[in-house]
Amino acid sequence: MSSHHAIFALAAMVLAVPAHAADIKVLASPGVREAYTELVPQFEKASGHHVITIWDGVVNVTKRVADGEIADIVILPAAQIDELTRKGKLVAGSRIDLAKSGVGIAIKAGKPKPRLRNGDDLKDALLKANRIAFSTGPSGVYIQKLMQQMGIWDSVKDKTLIPPVETPVGIAIANGDADIGFQQVSELIHIKGITFLGPLPADVQETTVFSAGLHKDVAAPTAARALMLFLGAPRAADAFRKAGMEPG
Repeated sequence: MSSHHAIFALAAMVLAVPAHAADIKVLASPGVREAYTELVPQFEKASGHHVITIWDGVVNVTKRVADGEIADIVILPAAQIDELTRKGKLVAGSRIDLAKSGVGIAIKAGKPKPRLRNGDDLKDALLKANRIAFSTGPSGVYIQKLMQQMGIWDSVKDKTLIPPVETPVGIAIANGDADIGFQQVSELIHIKGITFLGPLPADVQETTVFSAGLHKDVAAPTAARALMLFLGAPRAADAFRKAGMEPG
């Protein structure tokens, strides 16, 4: 199917939704925010539905849904979507993978760039840093585990900084609260005042898949499924690529 036909078929599918407009409530973690905020207005325009998005950290979104908060769609790393599905909070088999993201590294703009060819270079950079920032999300959990595996956690833990959920790591670096930081590539690359050094060296990289799942108490199932399919469709891929992620 040519991309032109695919777009037409998708538009027809989205527009085949009943004439009454629905409100779709989405509870999402910020890994997909960059591409998502570009795509949702396109979906709203094509479908007539209205999307209400509530952003929170991975740990918080997972807990909120586990504790009984209701949304139509939940967007989280695949592991957390699967966990909430096992707990009976999301519809089994509804998971759609949207994009994959690696962990990225950034320093304050204008600072000398460390050499980062491999894990050993990264270890050196971490030992030399004054303040190391990472998030409460999967990238932060991974970086902490990596520093433990490298055997440097005890040496560096007192100089680590975890900004509050609403403050991206890049902002903490730009503000001078940390001189090196780690977060999903998609959450780092668009922040002003930092130098994005690229993804982690290949020998120590970790990839997170971000997925959408349908809530078991979904209020607008047809509209919610249409939004999930829209976000997971081939035409959405460019927005994810632009945000430093690999589609699906």
